[in-house]
Amino acid sequence: MINVDTQLCGVIGNPVKHSMSPAIHNAGYATQNLNYVYLAFEVGDVGACLQGMRSMPNFRGLSVTIPHKLDVMEHLDEVETMAQHVGSVNTITNDNGRLIGSTTDGLGTTRAFDEAGVDIENKRVLFLGAGGAVRAVAFAMAERKPQNITILARTPSKVEPLVQDLAEKTDTKIKLGHLVDDVEMAIYEHDILIQGTPLGMYPEHVGETCVPADLLRSNQVAFDMVYRPVKTQFLIDAESAGTKVILGTEMLLQQAAAQYERWTGYEAPVSIMRETLMAYLTGDE
Repeated sequence: MINVDTQLCGVIGNPVKHSMSPAIHNAGYATQNLNYVYLAFEVGDVGACLQGMRSMPNFRGLSVTIPHKLDVMEHLDEVETMAQHVGSVNTITNDNGRLIGSTTDGLGTTRAFDEAGVDIENKRVLFLGAGGAVRAVAFAMAERKPQNITILARTPSKVEPLVQDLAEKTDTKIKLGHLVDDVEMAIYEHDILIQGTPLGMYPEHVGETCVPADLLRSNQVAFDMVYRPVKTQFLIDAESAGTKVILGTEMLLQQAAAQYERWTGYEAPVSIMRETLMAYLTGDE
């Protein structure tokens, strides 16, 4: 029942009408009988939006998506250290009128690895591509003390600032290479493969991959940031090779669960939220 005590959470972006976040979060609230509601807002004026949030005590939290992850930062009272390193915010928490920015994209990925029973410490981690989410995930991975992190990009010079930031702000050894020229040797040398390009994504790139299937091995772990389709060609090839696979949906789910816990103070009902997400993606909701 919605009443004067209902806590409001939501997602802002532009466009945002296809966001799965309302379904995921509201399923959790209903399961735990929490007096919360989560809505989607298509926002143009970020400053005005956050000023309104600041003035409403019941406006508890916001997820932030494209194109506002950078713009919101100048309107916040505090930006947590990890979000400062990453250079963007995907989560805003209203603490009695004080707006705090954080990021759960990287945390969602490390939680997905924990859920899958994959230890990152002392592992060799390879990023294939340097898309928007790679920066957040790379910093989160670096916190888990891998042996090294390598990032392959089609234009390595564009990724040099990220590599420099990682080298300066973490204790992890960072390498940079070319996504085409260096991919064969890099896959051979690494334990964890993280696919961070748009290849495989619905609808334009379905069936595409930057990884030749015959390079994959059974003693590796393959994770794809793409979650639509649920299994990309990269993950299909990895499964065929006996490689352990972590779905991109787990990153999406776990970053939402981290937001849920921050805003409600309750452990997120991850299994229910996962069922809701998968139903949404497969059209069975």
